[in-house]
Amino acid sequence: MSIAYSKEQEYHIALKKGDAGRFVILPGDPKRCKKIAEYFDEPRLIADNREYVTWTGYLEGEKVSVTSTGIGGPSAAIAMEELVHVGADTFIRIGTSGGMSLDVQAGDLVVASGAIRAEGTSKEYVPVEFPAVAHIDCVNALVQAAKKLKKPYHVGIVECKDSFYGELEPETKPLSYELKSRWEAWKRAGAKVSEMESAALFIVASCLGVRAGTVLLCMDNQERRKANLPDSLVHDTGAAIQVAVEAVRSMILEERQQK
Repeated sequence: MSIAYSKEQEYHIALKKGDAGRFVILPGDPKRCKKIAEYFDEPRLIADNREYVTWTGYLEGEKVSVTSTGIGGPSAAIAMEELVHVGADTFIRIGTSGGMSLDVQAGDLVVASGAIRAEGTSKEYVPVEFPAVAHIDCVNALVQAAKKLKKPYHVGIVECKDSFYGELEPETKPLSYELKSRWEAWKRAGAKVSEMESAALFIVASCLGVRAGTVLLCMDNQERRKANLPDSLVHDTGAAIQVAVEAVRSMILEERQQK
């Protein structure tokens, strides 16, 4: 047995069976965990190790958790793998993103239907031809939650990369010609926003046979600025959190009705 997998406690997230619910919300930033957990009944801090902070509580009587993943695909994939070890099977990522499509404004939410695999983690699971697709149950629940809460939202493909500054300052990188041309291709193909984790999470979820979805806040949109369209900078992830919590709640209730 490897050191990364123990019957007693997971190596990175420091959880054991029973510590987390089946439904887990996945922010990147550990500081968002407590804010999300405040929507739970009886929330408790369960673990705090490296970038992985976990709170567990209840929604509609069902045990649920929030676990931070840190930045990027590698740490997000580790979180999902180990959460599945302890019994989780449904994941909703909450994150921030930068706009690509001109119709996506700062403050809007984006529900990812799939992700462009311009990162490296997912390529260590399956060949690049295999699509990174969100689970339809999660997509539907997130869309219905956004509608119910009257939050401005879009549904579509998101682009995932490993280099934040490769996107933000491509002209400073030796590979600038390729970074710029690929960005233009993703944009022309209709990608909504750019972020860093969903492609890895969707692929890992597919390989492990679990469900995953993503709702993102568009913080700003550099393409709107380039086009001299109104743009701003929005940091508040409250709307994305509310939509994610409502989506989890609806999936819990739907499963209960089906049973």
